Amino acid sequence: MIRSYTDDDLEAVLDIWYRASLEVHWFLPAEFFETERRLLAEQFLPYSETVVYELVNRVVGFLSLVGNEVGGVFVDPGYQRQGIGRALMYDARAKRPYLELSVFEENHSGRSFYASYGFRKIGRQINEETGHPELRLRLD
Repeated sequence: MIRSYTDDDLEAVLDIWYRASLEVHWFLPAEFFETERRLLAEQFLPYSETVVYELVNRVVGFLSLVGNEVGGVFVDPGYQRQGIGRALMYDARAKRPYLELSVFEENHSGRSFYASYGFRKIGRQINEETGHPELRLRLD
């Protein structure tokens, strides 16, 4: 079930974000995760439109939007490849005329997921915080 994020979901969302991020962002330093976790809780989640995917009263994934920007889509590693990410993305797409996002170039699984959903590359940039290249993607 997809539902709106509530403050009670914070710890589950942070845990999913952290564990999923470690798997796909293996190239980033530990300090990055510490800083981003704090920013996610204090600055990003309160101001984004976030939905969670819940299975048997347990949050197993989430997606955040800021306007047409997908700020993040993360699924608990134990529940990946079960259509949860795709369902979250479908929900976001139904709410917006188009979607854009940035993904680290080295995040091969994320890039594959977005490509399979139909996102196309519209640019490339260097992430200011990490110095790693990111691809800018769009879904019309």
